[in-house]
Order: sequence, then C-alpha cells, then structure tokens
Amino acid sequence: MKISVHHRRAATTVRRDQPGATVLDLTSRAPAPWVRFSPFFPHGDIPVPGAPGRVCASVEGLWQALKVFSRADVDESKLAITSMRGLKRSASSYGPVLGHRAGLGSERVLNYVAARRQIYLPAYRHVLTRHLGAELAELARLAASPGGLVLLDFETNTDVDDASRPLSHAGLVMHHLRGTWPADP
Repeated sequence: MKISVHHRRAATTVRRDQPGATVLDLTSRAPAPWVRFSPFFPHGDIPVPGAPGRVCASVEGLWQALKVFSRADVDESKLAITSMRGLKRSASSYGPVLGHRAGLGSERVLNYVAARRQIYLPAYRHVLTRHLGAELAELARLAASPGGLVLLDFETNTDVDDASRPLSHAGLVMHHLRGTWPADP
C-alpha cells in the first residue's frame, strides 16, 4: 500500500508509477465519500481538550482554534465552522505562532510536536474511529487488492515528530490501516 502521494501529482502519473492501484484523493477537494477524511470536514462531536462536554465541528477547526500567536490567542469561533472555509489563522495576520493551548482555558502552550500528539492525533483518531468506519473498511479492502491503494494528500510527511513539514492526514490513515498509529506521548 503506497500512501500519501502529493495531491498535485497528476493521477495519470501516479497510475503509471503504480499500475493497477486504486488512486483516491483524501483532500478537502475530493469527491464524496473520500472528502470525509479531510481534517476540514465537519463531522461534529469532536471533543475539545480542557472543556468537558464541549465538542467542535472539525479537526482543523480545533487545531486552528487552539493556535496561539504573538498578537492573538485562542479563537473559539473556529470550533463551530461547518463550511470547510475560513478555518485557517495565519502568522501574516497575527504574528509568529507561539504554539497551541493544551486546551480551552489552559495556561499551557504546547510546542508543535506536543500539540500534534496531544490535540491533532486524538482528534483525528476520534474521527477515524467514530465517523469513518465504513470508509475505512473500503480502504482496507482496496489496499488488500492486487493493485493496492494510493492516497493523495497535500502533504506527504507521515512522521509525527518531524516538525519541519506539515503532517499528512493520509499518512495517519495509512498508520491506522496498518495498525501502526503513532504512540501517545
């Protein structure tokens, strides 16, 4: 199973390099049902750290909401966005990123890798295990087929501890399918 090929690579090139493979886009631009794997997709009911009983719409909304900049702190409005748009918060608007709050109301600011492990991974795993069972079963079936499976994503970094590049959610799907989910901190 080859996963996490960059989305911009032409599907025809991927098919040439991986003959017989099923090629699926898992980005926010993917067709249904595969768009449901995008961190931007509003599954809802994703637990918010530090706020028992509070949930958010999307993994990306949670990630952006808890981001801390030199000129801006937590933005709880990102937790409720269901349009898959208007989620990003950038350093050009708010100054350098200082990290992510460990949760709503937390004084602790986590570095990038710690935030991945304590915020992003649990939220994305929640989505996989609670919202994408049928889709994961289909991916497992396709991965086991003779041609295998290639998943397209905007990012290709599958190493949670590599802070030099954004993390690939398709890589996390790969880890989940292989039973190699990154260890908890």
